[in-house]
Amino acid sequence: MNIAESERMRAMLAGEQDLVVVNSCAVTGEALRQTRQAIRRARRDHPAARLVVTGCAAEIDRAAIGAMDEVDGLVANAAKLDPRAWNVPLDAPPLAPARTRAFVAVQNGCDHACTFCVIPQGRGTSRSLTVAQVLGEVEAHLKAGAREVVLTGVDLTSWGHDLPDMPHLGALVEAILGAFPTLPRLRLSSVDGVEIDEALFELLAHEARVMPHLHLSLQHGADLILKRMKRRHLRAHAVELVARLKALRPDVAIGADLIAGFPTEDESHHQANLSIIDELDIVHAHIFPYSPRPGTPAARMPQIARDVIRARAAALRARAADRRVAWLQRLVGEMLPVLAERDGTGYAPNYARVALPTGTAAGSIIEVTPSEVREGLLA
Repeated sequence: MNIAESERMRAMLAGEQDLVVVNSCAVTGEALRQTRQAIRRARRDHPAARLVVTGCAAEIDRAAIGAMDEVDGLVANAAKLDPRAWNVPLDAPPLAPARTRAFVAVQNGCDHACTFCVIPQGRGTSRSLTVAQVLGEVEAHLKAGAREVVLTGVDLTSWGHDLPDMPHLGALVEAILGAFPTLPRLRLSSVDGVEIDEALFELLAHEARVMPHLHLSLQHGADLILKRMKRRHLRAHAVELVARLKALRPDVAIGADLIAGFPTEDESHHQANLSIIDELDIVHAHIFPYSPRPGTPAARMPQIARDVIRARAAALRARAADRRVAWLQRLVGEMLPVLAERDGTGYAPNYARVALPTGTAAGSIIEVTPSEVREGLLA
């Protein structure tokens, strides 16, 4: 989401001189700390520029961010993609710069109330782009040279719930594939497994242009903690979903978000968190140490000691790293079609990162047969 939004702002503000924009995050306490750090670094690097902060931290922690000496102004999160908020012309809709992979934010906001989360405070209720709007953005990216489209959103699988006839995400994916038959690759960002509609499941299972990569907004492996998080799934739901999908598309790579040290988490809950990594064969893991967010129900629950949280997060990261290395080792010797980035690496369909021969043109899709795993990359 931040990549998609930041690039739209960058294009929209391309004619502005001496302006620095910090598109902030507040999803965790660490993200807020890094936001403040980024603001101070931006001021040091650009002492004479006008420095404006937008994004979730500027919404949730508005008074404190606005009071920072380095900050010249704030733009509301809901208005940051509106040219009027920046006093720039309305007649030139922003186009993101050319990228090999285009991030298209099809949905924003969230209607759920997970007990640990401040995102609804920062982004408001769920809002969807129409099919026509999405197709317009995808077309612009393809004309700019993108070879892969990544659909993203705050709660991506809730796309369409606020539109007439309440279409599901599968219908949007079908529309994109139908409208752009030459689009080589379409990928989904993080999804809520219980909201995957049957049409979307069938596309994930059988459509070659939909990448074999499913990243779940899982959060935990213990049912009691999932209930206290006010998630809408249990462990068994994720296990069943992944088993169904892998039975039809064995090469699918599973990713997941997992939180370490949620309030009331005991050792048995932590062990369930560790074991879900193995049971689902999670090879793209995002591990977050829990941090209490002001105003959330979880912040009022009995908290876990910070040293315990850090230790549990480290254990989750180590377990996830082991699964990832084993997975990468299994890919050695397998021919992979890799989309080249500009840094000498590229992504296979399963989102494995691959080192590429010197001089490989960015945006090309080349066949690579890796011979080893080197520093976390196939090479």
